[in-house]
Amino acid sequence: MGPFDWLPQAPLEPLQLDWLNGVEVAVLRLDRIDPLISGNKWFKLTGHLAQAQQAGASGIISLGGAYSNHLHALAAAGKRFGFATVGLLRGHPQDTPTVFDLQAFGMHLHWLGYGGYRARHEPGFWLPWRERYPHLHPVPEGGGAMTGALGCGVLLEQVRTQLHTLGWADYDAWWLAAGTGTTLAGLVLAEAGGHPVFGAMAVPDDHGVAQNVQAIVQGGYELLDASRGGFAKADQPLLEFIATTEQACGLALEPLYTGKALLALKQQIEAGRFAPGTRLIFVHTGGLQGRRGFAD
Repeated sequence: MGPFDWLPQAPLEPLQLDWLNGVEVAVLRLDRIDPLISGNKWFKLTGHLAQAQQAGASGIISLGGAYSNHLHALAAAGKRFGFATVGLLRGHPQDTPTVFDLQAFGMHLHWLGYGGYRARHEPGFWLPWRERYPHLHPVPEGGGAMTGALGCGVLLEQVRTQLHTLGWADYDAWWLAAGTGTTLAGLVLAEAGGHPVFGAMAVPDDHGVAQNVQAIVQGGYELLDASRGGFAKADQPLLEFIATTEQACGLALEPLYTGKALLALKQQIEAGRFAPGTRLIFVHTGGLQGRRGFAD
């Protein structure tokens, strides 16, 4: 199934913003690893791709919405490395920039409706799809579970090898958006108690982030609500914060995950949660392709 030893390096860059108030933040730029296969999605996919290869599968079938970063990265990887991809999508057929890309990358799409998509955790959900696509390896939504988490452990190494470029000997904690909690769980596993990991939950409680993380790790992390009232709800203060941040330091964010996570960090710093001199690693989880849905 192709050269899956591809392990792109993400640059670690200092963040310069007035509101940091002496808190030092370095951004792990997963949005910069590749023009198409962006963000944390590739790292979550590596273990699943290895499993597919071991199983003799000729491709991957997975799930997501009409702006899914996970499906976008999966479809792009399928095109680049030459394996088949099938996407099971939430809701009814709609045209989004992401959907157009999925089709252009050669992913075969099935729209499940909303009820059909809600059934994705039911015991028999995969049976008809396994029968229809026996040669494809199923991957959970967002590339999650233990397999996805383990693939994210390499991010710790990428940070450690670059700390000297900042003049840092060490850091105090991680901060990142949590959509499924898989990347957070992977960092907690890799840290093994070394540094705490803060997850800004970009989705409401009923998306099961806390349960997903608990199924993989016990302790070593904290989840904070950063959903701002719902999934894919982009309010005016959030959009203004994203625009202001980009003008101030050139860091591009999107409103579903990274924008919410950085705004939540600003609120915590303003509330006195982190003292001046604290050193944080902010993981930019990519997903900028999803910004196109908010362009208007």
